[in-house]
Amino acid sequence: MKYMIAVCALAALGFGQNLTPVDDAGYSKLIAAHKGKVVLVNFWATYCKPCRAEMPALEKLAAKLKARGFDLITISNDEADKQGLAVKALAEYGVAGQTYWRKTADEDKFCDAIDPNWGGALPALFLYNRAGKKVKAFIGETPIPTIEAAIDKLL
Repeated sequence: MKYMIAVCALAALGFGQNLTPVDDAGYSKLIAAHKGKVVLVNFWATYCKPCRAEMPALEKLAAKLKARGFDLITISNDEADKQGLAVKALAEYGVAGQTYWRKTADEDKFCDAIDPNWGGALPALFLYNRAGKKVKAFIGETPIPTIEAAIDKLL
């Protein structure tokens, strides 16, 4: 009985949840599926200290702006064998909703398709308007008020 309770508790925290893989084609479909919303895509990794530092603030921002038509999409850049660490981190940060994992055969092609100026550095945030058009990229550490101001212009 104790084992079953522990398993249920871990499941509630997000442990055991798999990240949905997303490749080049899947990324385009993911953005299209959020048409009508302002979307911020957060590329992060457990090994990236600034990524981990900004995650709770991004999740708080997402909760604050959701009612106004805002969605946060979280995509882990961790290697396949580190997905468990990513899932654990997302649970610790209270990240809600579907989470993703970047799975691509050609990293450079994937990065270029999202933004030709992005070489894969983390953290990386890409902001899309309600029509699904990328309007802003935040590469590297960016203050949350700067990100929020850019989102507010689109809401």
